[in-house]
Amino acid sequence: MYGVPNERRPIVKVDTGIAAKDRNEIAEGLSRVLADTYTLYLKTHNYHWNVTGPQFRTLHLMFEEQYRELWAATDEIAERIRALGEFAPGTYAEFGKLSTLQEDNGVPGADQMVKNLVKGHEQVVKTARDLFKVASDADDEVTADLMVQRMQVSEKTAWMLRSLAE
Repeated sequence: MYGVPNERRPIVKVDTGIAAKDRNEIAEGLSRVLADTYTLYLKTHNYHWNVTGPQFRTLHLMFEEQYRELWAATDEIAERIRALGEFAPGTYAEFGKLSTLQEDNGVPGADQMVKNLVKGHEQVVKTARDLFKVASDADDEVTADLMVQRMQVSEKTAWMLRSLAE
């Protein structure tokens, strides 16, 4: 699973009606969603700390609301991986290998922060949508529902951020 040594693989047998192969593939997809979500959380929290300019208060508060939601989401995603019988990634090195989001070099201006977060949320939606298909095909309604929730939140957040950029 996602390049982690076998000693991290669980020994516990899981028998919930989802084939082991499907559970592993779903857990790998969840690991990518987790990595994207965690990376977006870090980026949003960084922007919360470092935003400046005339929109400071609005963006500072908005970013705080967003990073708190993303933080809660990381826990839900990681717990779903564990419920499937796999270990969740939890290091910067693992997230760096799994995430499709890029870190910033330096601190962008407020307008660029907003644009970067729009891209980040759109990418989380794409990653979640890819996993939704896999989970649906495996009759894993719980993971599919979790991905619908993630897509819903990130699509709405991206819309709100885009509205600021206009």
